[in-house]
Amino acid sequence: MTDITLLRIAILVAGIGLLVAIWFFGRPRRAEQGRRTGGRFGPKDASGRVEPSLGSQIEDELASGAGAAGEATLQSELDLFDRTLEGEAGGNELGRRETEDFDKIVSLYVAARAGAHLRGPDIVVAAEKAGLVYGHMHVFHRLVEGHPERGPIFSVANILKPGSFDMAAIQSLETPAIAFFLTLPAPVPALDAWETMLPTAQRMAELLDGVLLDEQRNALGRQRIAHIRDELRAYDRQHEAPPAIRPGRW
Repeated sequence: MTDITLLRIAILVAGIGLLVAIWFFGRPRRAEQGRRTGGRFGPKDASGRVEPSLGSQIEDELASGAGAAGEATLQSELDLFDRTLEGEAGGNELGRRETEDFDKIVSLYVAARAGAHLRGPDIVVAAEKAGLVYGHMHVFHRLVEGHPERGPIFSVANILKPGSFDMAAIQSLETPAIAFFLTLPAPVPALDAWETMLPTAQRMAELLDGVLLDEQRNALGRQRIAHIRDELRAYDRQHEAPPAIRPGRW
């Protein structure tokens, strides 16, 4: 079994877990369930009702709509990874990866605040201000300066199916969140790729008045950032080229 097959299986298993969580949290609740008295769970209005949190906003987006919207969203993310693997043509070749092989994915999300959506025109403007380019697979990419042929350091996709940004319909596009993801190995060291993606995501969250989330769609905090940095330092150490063997050393 190849590494790519194992990766796809791992993504599928994670996706199944996400669907179970969506089903569980999306079930109708009794009147007394889900109530909190304010604080981090959301403000109360005059009637004592707690406003929905950001997490419930995204869960509702994923679980609502005609048919199995949660399944459609999950499938869109799997399709996006498949297109990355298979090198599917789309738009232009700007941001196309040199290789289909990768062994790790690091992702972040910029989500709209509760009760709101990210609008297509705003996403385009924010992407341009953040130094992203529109290209392969109809998504945005950050490229290596002076070497676009090396492929993207990371890419930004729509979390809603099919994951792309259709410029012909961008004026009417609305989405609960956009996904930032980098695949490793990247055209630069893993830690450098992360240190490029993180401030870009933070900048776009600021421009879009959104919230930055980690891969589990929890608010991205300092502890999680430090943990990701440690993981990527370890990844770089594991993938360093071995020192050259000099003649006469044996």
